[in-house]
Amino acid sequence: MTYHPRGPGGTTTASLTRIIRDSLDRLRAFDRHRPRVWDAAVTAFWVVAAVLDYTSGGWRTVAHDDVTAPELLVLLMSLGFSLPLLWRRTHPLAVLLLMAPVSVVNIWTGAVVQAALLQLIPVFQIVLRSSLRTVGAAALLFVVPVLAGGIRIPAAWGQEVVSYVWGLVFVVLLGIAVRTRREYTEALVERAHRLEHERDQQARLAAAAERTRIAREMHDIIGHNLSVITGLADGGAYAARKNPERAGQALEAIGTTSRQALAELRRLLGVLRDDHPDGERTPQPTLDELAPLIDRVRRAGLTVHLELNGDPLRAPLTPGRQLTVYRVVQEALTNTLKHATGPTSATVALSCSRTHLEAHITDTGTGATSTADAEEAPLPAQGIMGMRERAALYDGTLEAGPLPDHGGWQIRLRLPLEDTHP
Repeated sequence: MTYHPRGPGGTTTASLTRIIRDSLDRLRAFDRHRPRVWDAAVTAFWVVAAVLDYTSGGWRTVAHDDVTAPELLVLLMSLGFSLPLLWRRTHPLAVLLLMAPVSVVNIWTGAVVQAALLQLIPVFQIVLRSSLRTVGAAALLFVVPVLAGGIRIPAAWGQEVVSYVWGLVFVVLLGIAVRTRREYTEALVERAHRLEHERDQQARLAAAAERTRIAREMHDIIGHNLSVITGLADGGAYAARKNPERAGQALEAIGTTSRQALAELRRLLGVLRDDHPDGERTPQPTLDELAPLIDRVRRAGLTVHLELNGDPLRAPLTPGRQLTVYRVVQEALTNTLKHATGPTSATVALSCSRTHLEAHITDTGTGATSTADAEEAPLPAQGIMGMRERAALYDGTLEAGPLPDHGGWQIRLRLPLEDTHP
């Protein structure tokens, strides 16, 4: 359960968090588009802070009693620690190398200007981007001058050396944490892009495979129609010499059958097809095969109820449309057998109107019938895509999704009885 703060206090906290997040996002966007401007602004800030430390005499509060550095050298050291920060992101190791001699002079003279801690900024950048060996070299460049100063001035061990070493440890750990988080986020983004690409690729492959299967099945339907046309033409030519009325009926049947075959052929022109010499060439199922299909599913262990409204089995459907309804019912029941868990039953409801035939398949399963499961499992998603391809071939629609009131899944197919285009 997620806690949502209520009342004025919770609203204020949420608003403040949103404002801070939006401000950080705008700041990162500005840094990405104008990195040099941001680098110059950060460098200018630390230069001003270092100069103020010099002009206000703040450095004297931490300097040793035997300090030998003239004030001009203190100013130069303050600038030597702050000005190189302009290249802290592009050349962090070079910046640290440039600061190392200044650090030696700083500790050796006993001035100990506060700007020396700015060396931790390029160290942080090195931890973010470089290898472990480079990080070790950077740590030595930071610590060695401090240790040298501690040898010359033993009193510095309790103040400068310990604080500098602890500062280095903190910055290294912080850099490791930020780097780990950044690499983890980049890995997640890359994985999401890869999964999205694989999902699109699988969808294209599934659509191509389904189009190929449809093309093979339509080949049989068109071949059957052409065979009928040939037989009717031969019979009509024979009847024309003896019974002109029967010849007219044959010609009318030829026209009807040829129009159906032509409509199927037009659809095939847009379907990518490859040849499978071993492909299935048996007669394709019709609506009359639904009852045997449901019996086979029942024998497999799934309780299936068949509901017929408006005598859909006798509807004037073309063989291709009957095959589409059969395949959609078959795919839906197969998915229920594969992915549903617990006590499950299914209902296949067919209803026919004057213009459309509708098939509504529902089940009461609790397995891969949720939206999340359907998105994670590639096979059900490809099956639904294939069913949509079949429905679209005949200007039909297919809807698939979870049942609104209880656990389970539904598929609704709606097909026009006749073509809506010439």
